[in-house]
Amino acid sequence: MARPRDPQRRTELLDAILAYLTEHGIAGLSLRPLAKALGHSTYVLTHHFAGKDELISAVLAHLDRRQQERLAALPRPGETGGGLGDVVRASWAWHITEDLPMVRLLHEIEGLSAAGRLTGPYVPRMLGERADYVAEVLRAHGVPGDVALRNATLLNAAYTGLQIDYLTTGDKERVEAALGALADTADSWTR
Repeated sequence: MARPRDPQRRTELLDAILAYLTEHGIAGLSLRPLAKALGHSTYVLTHHFAGKDELISAVLAHLDRRQQERLAALPRPGETGGGLGDVVRASWAWHITEDLPMVRLLHEIEGLSAAGRLTGPYVPRMLGERADYVAEVLRAHGVPGDVALRNATLLNAAYTGLQIDYLTTGDKERVEAALGALADTADSWTR
């Protein structure tokens, strides 16, 4: 009889896999090199994940949970007297200074999904949940539901575009000036 999966061990593996993917990317992921880099056999990976597709799904879900935890730790608009723009700025600060490898990985995942090379429900769900999070904040500030979701989608798309611009050009001054304008726009929606 097979050993039962240990949830704590699975979480530790997912953290190690994410660290590997931030360095090596996900496009060419293969279980043997991954297992070797982690100091395990492929059996360890297939014990916790039925195969590569399940591993990728688990990684994306784990990444999504980490992002949600990070967003939840940010001050909610109005809690500290600040607005949605302050959340945008704080999110940018930790993405660019602390989590840049993860940001690169997220954009690689989104690009592969957009190209049809990475399938499954997690990427669309991640994007939808990001929009829902921002829309919820906007609705809490009196923005009507349909407008809140539209503006949340716009804010997330612009934010993502600025991240890609920064990753591509490295032009921090120009991109952060645009981010400031985006944050001001977000604040104007809740005044």
